[in-house]
Amino acid sequence: MIYAIVEISGKQLWVEPSRYYRINHIKVKEKTTILLNKVLLFKSKEETQIGEPYLSNTSVPALVVEHTRGPKLIIYKMKPKKKTRRKKGHRQKLTKILIGDKLTN
Repeated sequence: MIYAIVEISGKQLWVEPSRYYRINHIKVKEKTTILLNKVLLFKSKEETQIGEPYLSNTSVPALVVEHTRGPKLIIYKMKPKKKTRRKKGHRQKLTKILIGDKLTN
């Protein structure tokens, strides 16, 4: 089993080859290949490498598939006995990426 733990858009993700992931929006055009250089851990069949904090010569290729929006969240605030009510909705901007077939070490 080959996998890596990378840091992207403010979060740490456990990524595996040929899998899709939804992350916070990044400003890259669709159908563009990006390299994720902030690799914290890389596990191959033979060995495991741990960065301090990042691995220097390791990167993970990813293809930006599309930009989407997440599900709608309703925020409802109410103060009792004051007739104050506030209802807001929010949809997070997301980016869908596909991790490349070969994780490079």
